[in-house]
Amino acid sequence: MRYGLLLPLLLLAGPAGPASYEDYERARAAVASGEILPLAEILGRIEAELDARMIEVELEVEGGYGYEFELITRDGRILEATVDAATGRILSVEEEVDDD
Repeated sequence: MRYGLLLPLLLLAGPAGPASYEDYERARAAVASGEILPLAEILGRIEAELDARMIEVELEVEGGYGYEFELITRDGRILEATVDAATGRILSVEEEVDDD
């Protein structure tokens, strides 16, 4: 499983700073209880649907669990996708625009 370490490493970087051990344990418990889907289960579908590869992912917990993906397309565009962590449904996709 090539993405097995991504969730613990990229989990919950939010206003409080980098993920803590408690954040990791809370997310792991949510996956174990079936409250949210594992990242590996969602990632393949998201990459295929958006025809893009993941660069970064975060798990947000405020207002319900959601994965925030940053992806790169074949032509180099950067996309930000918000996904419902419980269902795997894409909620929004925005293209990142370089203002330079």
